[in-house]
Amino acid sequence: MKRKKGLLVVNLGTPDAPSRGAVYRYLKEFLTDGRVIDYPWLPRNLLVRGIIAPFRSGSSAKLYQRLWTPEGSPLKIYGYQVVDELRKIMPDYTIELGMRYQSPSMESAVENLLAQNVTDIVVFPMFPQYASATTGSVHEEVMRILKTKQNIPNVNLINSYHDHPAIIDVFAKNAQQFDLDSYDHFIFSFHGIPQRQLRKADSCNHCLKKENCCWTLSQDNQFCYSAQCHGTAQAIADKLGFTREQYTISFQSRLGPEQWTQPYTSKIIEEQLEHGHKKLLVFSPAFVSDCLETTIEIGYEYKEEFMEDGGEVLDLVPSLNADPKWINAIKDIVYDYAGSTASMV
Repeated sequence: MKRKKGLLVVNLGTPDAPSRGAVYRYLKEFLTDGRVIDYPWLPRNLLVRGIIAPFRSGSSAKLYQRLWTPEGSPLKIYGYQVVDELRKIMPDYTIELGMRYQSPSMESAVENLLAQNVTDIVVFPMFPQYASATTGSVHEEVMRILKTKQNIPNVNLINSYHDHPAIIDVFAKNAQQFDLDSYDHFIFSFHGIPQRQLRKADSCNHCLKKENCCWTLSQDNQFCYSAQCHGTAQAIADKLGFTREQYTISFQSRLGPEQWTQPYTSKIIEEQLEHGHKKLLVFSPAFVSDCLETTIEIGYEYKEEFMEDGGEVLDLVPSLNADPKWINAIKDIVYDYAGSTASMV
């Protein structure tokens, strides 16, 4: 009997509308996830439901209103477009889109796959680098959904593809639309996570024990989010022919007073002016779709501050969105990690 494979494409999620109520519901679901804010249940829920969601939903809604398009949230729009295009070039897979938070839910996507009698499910999180708060949460949710089923198909959980040649090629090609020789410096900005979570994921007593411990991937740090981010940035830089002096790796979007992955992007951008670097090109290789962290945080907020302080140019390499090169990269990655059903019987 020929096997029937299903592909579950998952992104983080987005509010259903750029309103305070919708953003509140999104933040509440997102931040009460124990892998995102990994405090015990009671203090986590008191913090999120009593402080963060009520107080941040209003200001966040205003940011989402700047991001929103007539068709809706860019992240959801591009998610559907990606799946539509994948269906055209991967006819041997049954493909569904799910969001870890809000709609379309992962549960509805899994139910759709099961209703089509798939024998295997490949889970493709749209996060190139592994972190417990993103890919780990997606994997946990898949297992939660499936554990209630009498018949559980084979499941292939793709962990990360941070250095897969296909993803490196797409990021590099997106940068080549710019005149790279015209910039003074390049910044690779990744989403940050608390340093506490980096240490928590370290099983080899390696994390943050020495300066630049993330610069070289090894067996000791192969699952480290920061080390995978460095690996992605270095691979893109090598592909584009950058010297080590031409670029800096940094982290953005921190929340709360504790120490997060460093250096911080906002600080690095400030320091570039001190070095006389007034023309910057920023990559954001942790994000594959337009979102608040790219379009608003980098494209507007960081750029505005940089220009006010004397900078001349701060450009952002576009997200992958529904670029045909990105669609083909997903196909290559899935086939490399999970195989094609074309020759399977």
